[in-house]
Amino acid sequence: MKRTSAGLLVVLALLATGAGFAFDHLLTVTGRATFTPSGFLPVLLVLVAVAVLALAWPVRRSTRGGRRIDPFRALRAATLARASGLLGAIMAGFGAGLLLFLATRPVPAPVGSVVAMIALIIGAALLVGVALIAEQFCTLPKDPDERQPDEPAP
Repeated sequence: MKRTSAGLLVVLALLATGAGFAFDHLLTVTGRATFTPSGFLPVLLVLVAVAVLALAWPVRRSTRGGRRIDPFRALRAATLARASGLLGAIMAGFGAGLLLFLATRPVPAPVGSVVAMIALIIGAALLVGVALIAEQFCTLPKDPDERQPDEPAP
């Protein structure tokens, strides 16, 4: 399984920024109030980050200490880390799009909405960082017996 690339995370964040901006614009055009994320959402993202790190930590200990771990458990932890990184990039981009829409309006936005969106962006960025670290934890070290086909024999 390949590791998550920074380019993919940036593209997802940019697409989600456009989606967040368009969503808020659509709400205001139809006469509805702008979308404000719940104050619990950043807390939930941080809790997911803690869970991802807690699931990846035993895999890191087993790769460093030589203890055997179930490979399916390691794969699940790596998959969860990757999915959490993608989710964090999307949520950070969506929150940035909502914040960008509020910043471009001629009417000043309520402080509570701005704080909620900034908290969402910070929580999502923390999730991305922790997910990338957890994905690194789930990476197996190179086996000295394995050679790539293009490498010369020692």
